[in-house]
Amino acid sequence: MHRIKIDPRPDWQKRVEKYGLHYHTLRGEPYWDESAAYQFTAFEVDTLEAATNELHEMCMNLVQEVIDERMFGLFLIPKEFEDYIIQSWEAEEPSIYGRFDLAYDGVHPPVMLEYNADTPTALVEASVAQWYWLKDIDERGDQFNSIHEKLLDAWRSVLEKDDSRIHFAAMSDAMEDYITVEYLRDTAIQAGFDTEYINVEAIAWNSLSNRFVDTKMRNIQRIFKLYPWEWLIREEFGKNILRNQTHWIEPAWKMILSNKAILPLLHERHPDCPYLVPASFQPLTGEYVRKPLQSREGANVTIFRGDTVQRSTEGVYGEGPFVYQQLIPIKPHDDRYPVIGSWVVNGVSCGIGIREDDSPITQNTSRFVPHQMV
Repeated sequence: MHRIKIDPRPDWQKRVEKYGLHYHTLRGEPYWDESAAYQFTAFEVDTLEAATNELHEMCMNLVQEVIDERMFGLFLIPKEFEDYIIQSWEAEEPSIYGRFDLAYDGVHPPVMLEYNADTPTALVEASVAQWYWLKDIDERGDQFNSIHEKLLDAWRSVLEKDDSRIHFAAMSDAMEDYITVEYLRDTAIQAGFDTEYINVEAIAWNSLSNRFVDTKMRNIQRIFKLYPWEWLIREEFGKNILRNQTHWIEPAWKMILSNKAILPLLHERHPDCPYLVPASFQPLTGEYVRKPLQSREGANVTIFRGDTVQRSTEGVYGEGPFVYQQLIPIKPHDDRYPVIGSWVVNGVSCGIGIREDDSPITQNTSRFVPHQMV
């Protein structure tokens, strides 16, 4: 695994915009950064793929255990939604995608930082933008990236069981979320679905029919929402989810995997797994990281050495509750700390995207850097 410096394409902004990446520049600085690239060998890619598949399997087994033992309280899940999650799991409601964030240096085994199981972004960058970047700089080059093809497979699997219209929803004021949802909607269309876009804020409740409806008053039978479950169930209209037969993607059982409470539970059950480090619901000793159970994009993360704060980020999750994870050293490359976003689509590992920062804590402004295989 190496980071190399390269010359950006002269018209890179227009090129990535063609594939939907209109947020390539944030606060006057490139978010999409093709002045560098990471190189991986086939062995390193195989290593990342094997780690991701094993972590995914462990997570799925953990969902079953949480349900069997009714451990929902650890995940801050309201009691009235417990049976709803169980029904979602037992009905095998489909999951389309998720993204593990891994620390990896090409020498030691990849280690799980966390799992973005409900609303992962950086998808357009990983699936489309970096693939066409590679074809522009090396037409015969290769990359660990079959994300697009696996998304088509995932939607086709859903289509085989239910061909009803799918609504796709994101918040109206979040460009990255909107672009991500529109890309996913396009893959569903390619797979054969009739689709409709709706802003999350525009979803309405018809009290006469006990149905969620769109702006045309059509029943919403199935919906992909890029909107966190922990927000959705606490909205005023969230209680109506329990009164309705709408099918949600990602499914309700993802409330378990999208919560960082899985970190200590996974380590307790797999203490010798090379892809996990010690984690606990109580502070650790030595160097460790404190993370809110439901924080996003690196918000309110604190790195400790003993009782001393080494680094922290701001956010709206500062009151916790928290989990504590042994600090995972991330090897810097050119003074930047890369985190591997390893994608699981339709239940299998299928590609990576890399975010890097000058801090060991990855946040929403951390740059995306493409990769290639050598």
